[in-house]
Amino acid sequence: MDSTFTNNERAEVLTQALPYIKRYNGKVVVIKYGGNAMIDDELKKQVMEDIVLLWLIGVKVVLVHGGGPDIDELMTKLGKKPEFVDGLRVTDKETAEIVQMVLAGKVNKTLVTMLQMYGGHAIGLSGIDGGLIEAKVKNAELGYVGEITKIRVQPILDLFEKNYIPVISTVGFDTEGNVYNINGDTAAAYIAGALNAERLIMMTNIAGILKDKNDPSSLIPEVSVEETKKLREQGVISGGMIPKVDCCIEALNHGVKVVVIMDGRVPHSILMELLTDEGAGTMVTGGKHE
Repeated sequence: MDSTFTNNERAEVLTQALPYIKRYNGKVVVIKYGGNAMIDDELKKQVMEDIVLLWLIGVKVVLVHGGGPDIDELMTKLGKKPEFVDGLRVTDKETAEIVQMVLAGKVNKTLVTMLQMYGGHAIGLSGIDGGLIEAKVKNAELGYVGEITKIRVQPILDLFEKNYIPVISTVGFDTEGNVYNINGDTAAAYIAGALNAERLIMMTNIAGILKDKNDPSSLIPEVSVEETKKLREQGVISGGMIPKVDCCIEALNHGVKVVVIMDGRVPHSILMELLTDEGAGTMVTGGKHE
């Protein structure tokens, strides 16, 4: 037996979780999964364990994932050089096929397998399945990078009804049969909004929004949409954090109650955020619901 914790300390942890278990039971929580937590095997295992635990206590968890490193790896093997413009992958017809193969195939099914290894029941969907993510060309220069035009959540609701964890790869489609590469953060925001999710958790490679980007201890634990405008003006929210915060605001404006940007490199950060008083990362609140 691990002697690090006394029985009282263990009991304290469990009783602290009780009000949160009540709060989230039967509610929808969307998790955008990416970054280091997707690459590091031990972190990946812990994320899957966290999701299965939430599912077992009655949370309706939706896992939305990307898979950039896997796409890069296959492109390189096939002799194609990955290209990016403003953080978005330039996607010609062949690259779109590679994205579909990797995200809807390898990555999606690996995550489904892992969730089932740890005791969950999961089914993988791409944005094409059930017409989940309809899209159009975002910018001709980027090729088949999609801008979302419609989300149909019925396939997700059907899986909830049968008590499955939906695992969604961010590949979209249009009515002419084209396949699109969709930004994972954007897809998660739209899906969470369409489901009126209680929480959207955005896993990243940093602690959250930092007053000083070089100082992890300068984490801002909570910020309103209104306050994010000032933080942009001050340069606190800059670079890659700008599109991430934009996605948070998009989700809040479409009905998500709270969005959390958090460090996926911290073990069991999802459970810390949802089931403890301390929480994790930066909580973004205060959207304009439509």
